[in-house]
Amino acid sequence: MTESTSGGASRNPADRGRTTISDGVVEKIAGLAAREVVGVHAMGSGSGLSRTFGAVRDRVPGGAKSSATRGVKAEVGEVQTALDLEIVVDYGVSIRDVARAVRENVISAVERMTSLEVVEVNIAVSDVKLPDEPDEEPESRLQ
Repeated sequence: MTESTSGGASRNPADRGRTTISDGVVEKIAGLAAREVVGVHAMGSGSGLSRTFGAVRDRVPGGAKSSATRGVKAEVGEVQTALDLEIVVDYGVSIRDVARAVRENVISAVERMTSLEVVEVNIAVSDVKLPDEPDEEPESRLQ
């Protein structure tokens, strides 16, 4: 940042102050960007039981993570961020191609929206969703 020596009034108003971006903001952006990729069935653990408990926890106020950030962990510094994602892919897709597309989409979205440099996006594929396997997300009893 370039600062003027003649006083604060001549400085660009956009340079007065500091903007911080929380880990949760970056996690939400990355999670939504990853879900946009064809072949990504879900984010987070692939086991049906843990997905069920995670979905219930996510609905409870004060739950550890919202559904938008499930399966995403960000470490945010002043100018850089690193991300770890856990995904479930659809059966039959190329995992390598899906992972590449997820990285590209996540990096593009995070850098565009935050101006942070994404130094790495690590992807763990925890499960494959089979075509005849029912979604194990619990249905709401309320209408």
